[in-house]
Amino acid sequence: MTDTSTLPPLPDRLSIDPASPHFNAAVFEHDVGIKFNDRERTNVAEYCISEGWIKVPAGKALDRKGNPLLTKLKGKVEAFYR
Repeated sequence: MTDTSTLPPLPDRLSIDPASPHFNAAVFEHDVGIKFNDRERTNVAEYCISEGWIKVPAGKALDRKGNPLLTKLKGKVEAFYR
């Protein structure tokens, strides 16, 4: 069980891409979960709680740098530590 008193606060916006300004390595030292429209999602690449959206990979399509193309889905977003 993780001790919640030592966990960093979850930001409003977070990305898994290290090149993004919304990447936070301290948060990824712990297991982060995302609930989207009351259903847990495991393939979220970026989220924003205040604006209510997540970005997920769009199939197997890749951009010219080899990164997956992302689709933005809007709805209720909740972030939590597992």
